[in-house]
Amino acid sequence: MNGTKEVDQPRDAGLNGRIDTLYANRFPDAERRAKTQLWETLCASFFSHYVAPSDCVLDVGAGYCDFINHVRAQRRIAVDINPETKRHAAPGVEVHRVGLERIPEVVPAGSVDFAFASNVFEHLRNPDALLEVLGGLRTVLRPGGRLLILQPNIRHVGAAFWDFFDHTLPLTEKGMAEALNVAGFDVREERSYVNMRPLQWLFGKQMLILGERRG
Repeated sequence: MNGTKEVDQPRDAGLNGRIDTLYANRFPDAERRAKTQLWETLCASFFSHYVAPSDCVLDVGAGYCDFINHVRAQRRIAVDINPETKRHAAPGVEVHRVGLERIPEVVPAGSVDFAFASNVFEHLRNPDALLEVLGGLRTVLRPGGRLLILQPNIRHVGAAFWDFFDHTLPLTEKGMAEALNVAGFDVREERSYVNMRPLQWLFGKQMLILGERRG
């Protein structure tokens, strides 16, 4: 499928309805431009090892589309509640503006080869919400499909995790791996601290977990 499309949802009166304002204030234009350039390099030099050009790739909580815009794949799908995601998506990227728990409503079951979630799951309200989202991702991934997770590791970031008022679910790499196992994934790669350049500049003190859909 080609082109950009949006599955809209009513504006939320709470935080979800103000997510565009929150991130516009948190990430100034100059910082976003610098990150966009870095993501282009990372997709070519690092993430390309995980993604085949023939894959269907899902960006979970795509934000400003820094990953999905630069990854080479046959089909690229971005999901986020931020209305700005559609505006930042490159041509050919499908955009669905829905909550993460609704991903199976807009992405066909067993159609995704590789899913990517960067700095997403720490915003979920509790472990039950995490298992719900992971269960949905398992549904849309094909058997053997993979989910790569990058997110703050509370073991390393400590109290700085709470510097962002929308951070609600602190996890270490062990807790994230345990959640994946419960949700029906086998953990294939686990790093508690991303210390490889140039990833360290963007993902320092974060975990990297690669899960593979079981069964």
